[in-house]
Amino acid sequence: MLSYHTSPLAALGGKHSGGMNVYVRELGVGLGKLGHRVDIFTRGARYEEADVAAGVRLVTLPAGPGAEPAKIELAAYIPEFAEAMLEYQREGPSYDLIHAHYWMSGLVGAQLKSAWKVPMVLMFHTLGLVKNRITAAGEHESDERIRGERRALMAADMVVAATPAEQADLQWLYEVRSDRICVIPPGVDLQLFHPMDKDAARAKLRLPANANVVLFVGRIEALKGIDTLIRAAHLIVSEGAREATLRVQVVGGDVDEELEVMGTEMARLRSLARELGVQDRIEFLGSRRQRDLPGYYAAADVVVMPSYSESFGMVALEAMACARPVVASRVGGLAYLVQDGATGFHVQEGNAEELANRFADLLSDENLLEQIGAAARRAAEDYSWERTANEIHALYGKLTQPAVG
Repeated sequence: MLSYHTSPLAALGGKHSGGMNVYVRELGVGLGKLGHRVDIFTRGARYEEADVAAGVRLVTLPAGPGAEPAKIELAAYIPEFAEAMLEYQREGPSYDLIHAHYWMSGLVGAQLKSAWKVPMVLMFHTLGLVKNRITAAGEHESDERIRGERRALMAADMVVAATPAEQADLQWLYEVRSDRICVIPPGVDLQLFHPMDKDAARAKLRLPANANVVLFVGRIEALKGIDTLIRAAHLIVSEGAREATLRVQVVGGDVDEELEVMGTEMARLRSLARELGVQDRIEFLGSRRQRDLPGYYAAADVVVMPSYSESFGMVALEAMACARPVVASRVGGLAYLVQDGATGFHVQEGNAEELANRFADLLSDENLLEQIGAAARRAAEDYSWERTANEIHALYGKLTQPAVG
């Protein structure tokens, strides 16, 4: 399994870490339980090995500089990393299949597949051409990435999409045949993410019991629409009724590193909060380990995902498993995962007024919060990492079974 640009053990909400990190780790663990031997490879400053679970290892191979470069710069070190993997395999185990995550891992996998003569499964997690359609986010993915995605697709035997929306994007934007795409949704750890007492969770986080708490979890980048959340908080506070009780917690990013760095998304968001006079209502908490997230979900009234794009929206599923309503943009996987009016609400991306109105509806009705939260937990129970691992296991079997005739 290839996770070239980010370690599956990294703290969530960092520059390169998010739902994909959780996916790679949990899928590896699930496959290990099914009897597979899984080696997960990632790039780092020095060679390291770590046991993740029974039958699952994380192997870090050095390539490029020791310091963490920008994500796009990492593409330059793909040949070095691939050569390090080939050298590692010469003295180690042979592999039956490659499962690559993200386009850079796909390019590594393409080289390994050619050398090892084994099939490759590819999952993108995000797609460059999808991001480039979102002009409101003010970002543009490079031509190098788009070319890299297409080259990785040419090498892949099967592409895993998280939702029918991602499948459609692969078909229409990248012209991938439908018989080369398999839709398998991610899962959620239903034992880790479960309903807990709100008052107890707030006491642990030193939050007032009577606060109206809105939670965001994710990377700090323009695509996540956190500025829409800040503008919605301003509209709610302007009403006056909840001025003293509204608390917006933002989990993600490196607060210490980005606090004074001008031009970063963190700096832009802090500046916006000050401009709108809600800086004392917005708490930037930095990244958190996954095991700590259930306490933040439990302490919240509502979890928000105002993204401009989401391939799946794993945060939404975690929140739902904790019996919390989710207010999410009607985009990508969120349009499928969040059931409007049942497990949460859909809003138009970038529309702060609609977002504020949905918050107001939920925060003013405790019965509605509980009703939607309970429905959210029931819906989340249809997802599990065991189910995901079993479906991936079946896919591996189809790709590795000997040809007949």
